[in-house]
Amino acid sequence: MSNADISLDELERDALTELVNIGVSRAASSLRKMVNKQVFLSVPSVEIVTRKSAAALIGQRETEALIAIQQQFEGPFSGRALLIFPESNGLQLVRAIVGDEMDQAEMEEMEAEALAETGNVILNGCLGSMANMLQHTLKMSLPHVLRGNSDMLFEVLVSPVEDSFVLFLYIDFSVRERDIRGYIAMIMDLPSLDKLKQLISQFIERVTGDPQGSA
Repeated sequence: MSNADISLDELERDALTELVNIGVSRAASSLRKMVNKQVFLSVPSVEIVTRKSAAALIGQRETEALIAIQQQFEGPFSGRALLIFPESNGLQLVRAIVGDEMDQAEMEEMEAEALAETGNVILNGCLGSMANMLQHTLKMSLPHVLRGNSDMLFEVLVSPVEDSFVLFLYIDFSVRERDIRGYIAMIMDLPSLDKLKQLISQFIERVTGDPQGSA
């Protein structure tokens, strides 16, 4: 299957963007309950790209080290999900969640745990909600915190064969008036991505009542 085959048409992209936005708004609601603070999440952009392209997109935008929370997911479509921040944004997020009154040593001690829990809430909320609207469920692994550059996070150098693609979401956070940018990446092989496209088509059919998904 070529890159062209996995691209989304306008209707599929709109449907996927809607699914993702509902997913992140539910994730924001869960995070709000967890931290008892106002949380806003928005997804201005949804793309399907190669792992190499995803790594390059982040590499061009972010000059500092990256921090990511990773979870494997299994179901009708499977893969691994990453919630990625520039390192300073990750620290800002932890500070926004645990509070400014904590000293640096305590912050560093709690950082990995707070990031893992935050990632778990956001990724579970987002993917779980999307799967639910597609009338399926996903099994999620425990969260794991990773640090490194974008090539490492996307395992660009592991295999020369481009056999997996990335559903790549830019994401804007606002927690306690802090602006925090990040990314959600869902790395899937071609059969999983093809299955996701089929489920999106079925979702469009249910919503529009049109088997072709056309207006």
